Amino acid sequence: MHGGSILDLEFALEVAVLVLLASMLSRELGVSIAIVEILLGMAGGNLLDLEPTSWMLFLASFASIVLTFLAGVEVDVGILRSKFKESVAIGGISFLLPFLGAWLFTYWVLDWTSDASKIAGVALSTTSLAVVYAVLVETGLTNTTTGKVIMAATFVTDFGTAAALSILFISPTLWLIPFVVVSALLIVGLPLLQPWFFGRYGNRVTEPEIKWVFVALFLLMYLGDKAESHAVLPAFLLGLAMSTSFAKYRTEQQRLRVVAFALLTPFFFLKAGMSISFSSLTANAGLIGVLFGVKVAAKIAGVYPFARRYLGQDAWYTTLLMSTGLTFGTISTTYGLNAGIIDQDQFSILLTVVILTAVVPTLIAQRFCQPPLAGIAVAPSVQDQELMAEGGD
Repeated sequence: MHGGSILDLEFALEVAVLVLLASMLSRELGVSIAIVEILLGMAGGNLLDLEPTSWMLFLASFASIVLTFLAGVEVDVGILRSKFKESVAIGGISFLLPFLGAWLFTYWVLDWTSDASKIAGVALSTTSLAVVYAVLVETGLTNTTTGKVIMAATFVTDFGTAAALSILFISPTLWLIPFVVVSALLIVGLPLLQPWFFGRYGNRVTEPEIKWVFVALFLLMYLGDKAESHAVLPAFLLGLAMSTSFAKYRTEQQRLRVVAFALLTPFFFLKAGMSISFSSLTANAGLIGVLFGVKVAAKIAGVYPFARRYLGQDAWYTTLLMSTGLTFGTISTTYGLNAGIIDQDQFSILLTVVILTAVVPTLIAQRFCQPPLAGIAVAPSVQDQELMAEGGD
């Protein structure tokens, strides 16, 4: 590991080059930048012997909470209300069955510890908001019934993942009370104050509206750490609560997204990649394939019947998109590694499966199951195109 200010600057330069290279490759290859950053992190860690410094670990930890908040902000509350029954049915089973399948398989068949198996269940239960949103915008399905149901169901799945990660690994302390109380106050109070705050302090080069969001997230992280819990669930709920207000302030939302994806999230995904061992992947290639099959099989068994009932001929397309995973899967596995719940090999295995689920089901869905409705919806906006290019959750 690098030590000292000179070597830290050398490490910072190497990371900056990887971040820039990831942006360029993502553009050229048309692949989510998160996947490219993870792969370059793997290359840096295994070929260049790069190891995360303390400042990178801190930024990566904060980035995971910012990503979770942004996932909540992307929720369209109107879609959730109009497609409540369909979204809860598809999204709920999309979380529950893969969670139980991966948990029980790793515990009973692979003989992982109880907590490690729970991390596996959480990590492989996810659906990638980034992948789903980008694909739906690209194909013109965002304004169709199929697209709206898939987006709403994705929100439900991600909520289940965030809730499971927070609830399963709570070690109750007296700090849990102020953590819950402050979280509730922020979730209720910030959306009420947001119009006044943005109106009073918004549209300035110093970006106070971004800073107050960061203060709230740092507070959640601090209290979550004191409570020996995790800030994922309250951060997601805070983003959800503020989504309606942010929809009225698209410029501020875009600026927050730019800050996150330009400065913070590269450290999270690069750090995750640096933690993956090539030797572990080689030794466990068969197991990676099996766990990939467990997740996809569970998604198909759970999602397809409901998708067939509510969406008819678009059932396979819906099922495959709901089988994707990326950011929340990465957050879950990283949390497990940092907390000592899973070891390096288990982390490498799970994160590789997460990456595969971001790519393989998407390619199959677009190549073989594209709904005939594609192309009749309105063209994507500039903002949507920018989000597609970033591919962030």
